[in-house]
Amino acid sequence: MHVEKNVCENVLGTLLNIKGKTKDTDKARLDLEDMNIRKELHLVRKNDHWVKPHASYVLTRDERKQFCNLLSSVRFPDGYAGNLAKNVNVEDGKVYGLKSHDCHVLIQRIIPIAIRPFMTKQIRDAIVELSQFFKKLTEVTLYIAELEALQKNIVKILCKLEQIFPPSFFTVMMHLCVHLPQEAILGGSVQSRWMYPIERYLGHLKKYVGNKAKPEGSIAEGYVVEEAITFCSHYLRGVESKLDKRDRNVDKTSSDARSFALDIFKLNGRGIGKKEVHMLPTNLMKKAIWFIFNNCQEVQPYLEEHLQILQNKHPESSNFLRCNSLHSRIGLQNEFERCMCSIHLKLMRSYMHCLAFLIIEFHHKGDT
Repeated sequence: MHVEKNVCENVLGTLLNIKGKTKDTDKARLDLEDMNIRKELHLVRKNDHWVKPHASYVLTRDERKQFCNLLSSVRFPDGYAGNLAKNVNVEDGKVYGLKSHDCHVLIQRIIPIAIRPFMTKQIRDAIVELSQFFKKLTEVTLYIAELEALQKNIVKILCKLEQIFPPSFFTVMMHLCVHLPQEAILGGSVQSRWMYPIERYLGHLKKYVGNKAKPEGSIAEGYVVEEAITFCSHYLRGVESKLDKRDRNVDKTSSDARSFALDIFKLNGRGIGKKEVHMLPTNLMKKAIWFIFNNCQEVQPYLEEHLQILQNKHPESSNFLRCNSLHSRIGLQNEFERCMCSIHLKLMRSYMHCLAFLIIEFHHKGDT
């Protein structure tokens, strides 16, 4: 877990040229000169001062701003990761205060995508392969054959990184990546060994600290109070407690006004932002109606009834496929609505209500 965090900080600090975290320092450039390698990165003397040439693996100031803008704009599903915007300074192009899980998400999900517009193919491929290594290593189900292949691949990945970054980039943490596949072979999946749940719970306990002079006593007192309240909540009725508290992003309850909606609209969602009304073009409106006719279970009996009426009216079209094509040409919408209105008014209202929501959904999908 901490190996992944340190590798992420190495990569991120060097890419963004963060002071104190970057491995591309003046001393690293002098090391290159002493080793007589990478001559394009050697310090150059101009008049009475030294100039450090720009390296291809370091983002420029404008690129750092774009990179940080992307990080601050990312929105994750609830509970998936923390809010990275709190750790990003767009003006200075810096990222700071990252927790272990933040680095876990960055190295596996964000950095390989964020660097694509700025880096050469050689650098992109090496960082993407490093990301895939950690992603494969942290899967729930691991196979020994795949882990053995990872153990061989990580050596090649590090060799590719050595062709890009200076020698100071390769700290002991970069070397420890070589041992992670063997550790997984011996110890199993990382979900049962890494410290993310424990560190999250320790963060929960730290919130109990009210008296910083006596943190242990505050944690013990807060823990006992929470246990007592949880125990008492088993005997409370009609009071919201820890046991029956709703999640903060619950989209539907048993008393939802739209709980009688058709089956294709049971997964209700909450809108984000200001409500707006959009009118769809005729072709998209027909697609929305077609979607309901062909995917809603409640509609099927009425379609069968309508098909039977068409077969009676057109006996010469007894073939089912021919009736089905005729079924789409004749005024099915008006016939269907008339039939539903005469049989079940509540279901008809539900149909129209859900159709309006589907129109809005089609509109948003068309925009994206």
